[in-house]
Amino acid sequence: MLTPGYPITTERLTLRPFTPDDLSELHSYESLPEVARYLYWEPRDLDTTRAFLDKKITRTALHEEGEAIDVAVVDTASGRLAGNCVLIWTSRQHRQGEIGYVLHPDFHGRGYAAEAAVQMLRLGFDGLGLHRIVGRLDARNHASARVLEKLGMRREAHLIDNEYVKGAWASEIVYAMLAREWQQR
Repeated sequence: MLTPGYPITTERLTLRPFTPDDLSELHSYESLPEVARYLYWEPRDLDTTRAFLDKKITRTALHEEGEAIDVAVVDTASGRLAGNCVLIWTSRQHRQGEIGYVLHPDFHGRGYAAEAAVQMLRLGFDGLGLHRIVGRLDARNHASARVLEKLGMRREAHLIDNEYVKGAWASEIVYAMLAREWQQR
């Protein structure tokens, strides 16, 4: 089992569990078309955001494969919810996981996604003892690719038209990092 010690603080961010009080700020970016553009879901209405917030609130520890830790990423200077970051435990046998992140556009281009995601890598490698962590993204999402590259993840695959998303075929890029690469950073 992995239960992060909250809050997790970095130079500019605080990562903490979600609370019901996060609904308005979470909805402020989950409802934006530019945020949902490369994700599997459409912009969310308030009720859908509330339903997903309820799930995020319970995702605070990893007990078994298939579970996720979903944390609120808060800008320390302003106290605003900048986004969220997730670590998914995808395989116990193969000691694998996946990271992901979504940020409010107000916080794009500041290095916040990488700063938060490195904490998810730390939890996965150092806390859970994972061997390999991946990041998957829509092939058109060049900004997200730059984040994963900044983290030191290696581009492993470009899967052409491998998923049918929002009524169209979409290509996916997969980045990965091994525990030994994490230790060598």
